[in-house]
Amino acid sequence: MANQAPTLPLLTPYKMGKFDLSHRVVLAPLTRQRSYGYVPQPHAILYYSQRASKGGLLITEATGVSDTAQGYPDTPGIWTKEQVEAWKPIVNAVHAKGGVFFCQIWHVGRVSNTGFQPDGQAPISSTDKSLTPEKGSNGIDVMQFTPPRRLRTDEIPQIVNDFRLAARNAMEAGFDGVEIHGAHGYLIDQFLKDQVNDRTDQYGGSLEKRCRFALDIVEAVVNEIGADKVGIRLSPFADYMESGDSNPMELGLYLVNSLNKYGILYCHMIEPRMKTLGEKIECPHSLVPMRKAFNGTFIAAGGFDRKDGNNAVVEGRADLIAFGRWFLANPDLPKRFELNAPLNKYIRDTFYVSDPVLGYTDYPFLDSTA
Repeated sequence: MANQAPTLPLLTPYKMGKFDLSHRVVLAPLTRQRSYGYVPQPHAILYYSQRASKGGLLITEATGVSDTAQGYPDTPGIWTKEQVEAWKPIVNAVHAKGGVFFCQIWHVGRVSNTGFQPDGQAPISSTDKSLTPEKGSNGIDVMQFTPPRRLRTDEIPQIVNDFRLAARNAMEAGFDGVEIHGAHGYLIDQFLKDQVNDRTDQYGGSLEKRCRFALDIVEAVVNEIGADKVGIRLSPFADYMESGDSNPMELGLYLVNSLNKYGILYCHMIEPRMKTLGEKIECPHSLVPMRKAFNGTFIAAGGFDRKDGNNAVVEGRADLIAFGRWFLANPDLPKRFELNAPLNKYIRDTFYVSDPVLGYTDYPFLDSTA
């Protein structure tokens, strides 16, 4: 057909390292709090496979690297044999549909309390500064944070090793790679940001020293599983969980230039307009300088819709676009973008409930027989 509509930029193929992606619509990592006892559940098989497509990239919800990494109810981990085994059928289901599946590995640091910690100990962080209590993800409960314990310098290699082992476990579970969670005020971000990190050892003070922990983790993970299987998520401009920085552009540029030395597969950055959770702001800043400086694949996330995502690809602002809430509510999001079909509205009230179906696998497909 000579008059066939041109392919949407978001739906053009892209070669990400050794992975042949058929489109540029990525499932963003989304905490769903349905992994009872920190173990992925069978209902996640359907959830992820619903959102999988041939040559589509999916990133898991944030997954704890150790028993000190947790700070929310029922988030999955990947530090035990049981957890690794539980991930396997989920990964297999995504692969059966031709999807590419990365596991996002995280440590919450001080975004926790003694109730989530082994033996009721204090959460660990770069600092001993406490977080102020805040409304929980459901907007009702108040999240209580225990004052953290500042990690000793000699303890830091053990945390780095936890990330390395989590990456090894992700490979054992069958994942195609891992995304290191260095964003949103969690442990790595607590080292990166000068409003949190008040250390005086080699992991605090100057920009280089604040970035050392993140880069130690990148190096360990790259050495364990290979740079071609490693991505990282960063949010230099964000101020989640009281983790802001006085010079986010300098921080972002230093990080991507440092990451180039390791040759990692991708860098996944949060748009500056997403300064706090879930609200877009008008913002003069842009990720373009980081995008230009980084040698690998660049993924942008934060407040994108179909039009804005297409524009970002056309203008070269990103190679791939991660969609969170819209992908959560539209399991066939790439198909809907292709047809410019109406989107299901997302239901915020069920983002974090523990129901295995409601607000999880019950969002309808365009073709309800799917």
